[in-house]
Amino acid sequence: MGSGEAQLAALLVLADSRLPVGSHAHSGGLEPAVATGRVRDLAGLDRFLRGRLATTGRVAAGFAAAACAGARDPARLAALEAGLDARTPSPAARRASLAQARALLRAARTILSADLGETQPGLSRSGDELLLDRRSVAVALGVVAAAAGLTPAQAAGVCAYQAVAGPASAAVRLLGLDPYQVHGLLMALAPACDEIAGAAAKAAHDPVDALPAAGAPMLDIHAETHATWEVRLFAS
Repeated sequence: MGSGEAQLAALLVLADSRLPVGSHAHSGGLEPAVATGRVRDLAGLDRFLRGRLATTGRVAAGFAAAACAGARDPARLAALEAGLDARTPSPAARRASLAQARALLRAARTILSADLGETQPGLSRSGDELLLDRRSVAVALGVVAAAAGLTPAQAAGVCAYQAVAGPASAAVRLLGLDPYQVHGLLMALAPACDEIAGAAAKAAHDPVDALPAAGAPMLDIHAETHATWEVRLFAS
């Protein structure tokens, strides 16, 4: 398999919603949005996905690209982590991101043939698991993407896609929507994902304060409410 084919395979694996960071465990805030009646149908899902992509999706893509570009610079990764924490006011959302990061890093040992704990300074080994202390899923994804030989643009593209693919897949379970129609929404969002990935790649070496900082207050509110539920389908 050539290097380009290997990169494509790694890209597809990281974008797969069946990963522990995907819709199998996380709805991206859709579950509380459905419960409160804010999302009821396909049109409501379309609005939710577009809003999420333009806010938290754009921020995550920007930080994933920067982490991919700076994966061998511990100081840069620490600065990115602090910057992303400042852009995530919800403690519940930060906890969910940390859980997703750790799940991704555990999966990375299987996905990648290299021992990331030895080749990437942003990763550390603890027993049989890869752990990344206080790291968000966007930064973790950027580091893993770099280890897989992907570019900052590809890392950002995966992050942007996951920002909408996770909630879209969860919507099929939560609302009983036609999966073909839901995937039609994702196809319609592809140009926006590409635009966000391209912008993120261009800014991958920018100072942390210059990276995207769009907020989504309702997602933060929903995250805090959702975390108090005793019964729920998704972790976030």
